[in-house]
Amino acid sequence: MGIGAAVWKEQSPAGSPSEAKEGMIAFQQVSKTFESGGKTVEALKDVTLTVEKGDIFGVIGFSGAGKSTLLRTVNLLERPTAGSVIVDGKDLSKLSVKELRSVKKNIGMIFQQFNLLETKTVFDNVAMPLVLGDTPKKQIRERVDELLSFVGLTDKAGSYPNQLSGGQKQRVGIARALATNPSILLSDEATSALDPQTTESILQLLQRVNKEYNITILMITHEMNVIKEICNRVAVMEHGAVVEQGSVLDVFANPQTEVARNFVKSVVRDDIPPSVHKLLAAKRGKSKIIKIHFIGESTGQPMLSQVAKRFNSDVNVLFGSITELAGVPFGNLIVELAGNEADIARAYHYIQQQNVTVKEIVS
Repeated sequence: MGIGAAVWKEQSPAGSPSEAKEGMIAFQQVSKTFESGGKTVEALKDVTLTVEKGDIFGVIGFSGAGKSTLLRTVNLLERPTAGSVIVDGKDLSKLSVKELRSVKKNIGMIFQQFNLLETKTVFDNVAMPLVLGDTPKKQIRERVDELLSFVGLTDKAGSYPNQLSGGQKQRVGIARALATNPSILLSDEATSALDPQTTESILQLLQRVNKEYNITILMITHEMNVIKEICNRVAVMEHGAVVEQGSVLDVFANPQTEVARNFVKSVVRDDIPPSVHKLLAAKRGKSKIIKIHFIGESTGQPMLSQVAKRFNSDVNVLFGSITELAGVPFGNLIVELAGNEADIARAYHYIQQQNVTVKEIVS
């Protein structure tokens, strides 16, 4: 999950320089401005981050955060006003037209609205990049058949887009993006138009693309659940800038910015409902309310059971959940410790010594 060897500087959550990185895609101090109505709009502000080979890297932000503009700089659909975009060691801004065309063949892209040709069959939609590249017909047939089998649409080869569901259309879009054997796949809000069940199936397919074809995926989304399900690293954008980045586990466990905390809360609830707060108000001063984060093996430890046995304190679980982040269990509990002050203090100290993150939220 870590980033590779040092080459360029990457911003820390607070914006200060951190260790420089090299990877499959590197944004080096990238800025992009537009002129609109006589005003200059800063779509990207000094963005520096790296996507390592094999990553499923998510970029999340609300509408207008700059994430779509950032994605489109990877194949120069948007040319940066300043800074560099490095793809597989090549600075795109320094390439000739011919060299850039060659690099773009190595980058596939899938879209929110599928962008299929309605007058072409599923087979012909998937074949289009190969046809445009003058690939021999036999190779086109073999490749398209392989990809339709991979995405589960062999029986739809002769169908037209208007005969397909949204999920099937996106599968065609993924197959088409894979036609030229790219090493990078860009995903532009690819699940935003889909229902939750279909979204899950598309995310599972993208995981297969990443693992079985060894393709690096850079995806933008405004849905934190998408990040939670398949990404190993994430960058949070706001007003054109990257305000936080790191492993998905780190960002979920300890978000540093308000925008990141809001996104995390949309997936992992860790607050006490007002009705419970009311019930606890009468006991204020006689109990301690704490928030506990469990990560990895610690999620399976009977810590609260041990607290109840070892100390003369009542343990009241107010909220609890366990989810999985990048294949690692992540637990979240809000607990009330009740009893006399000394016993509560000893119980709290014991919990602090365990392999967990603990924070008092109500005293």
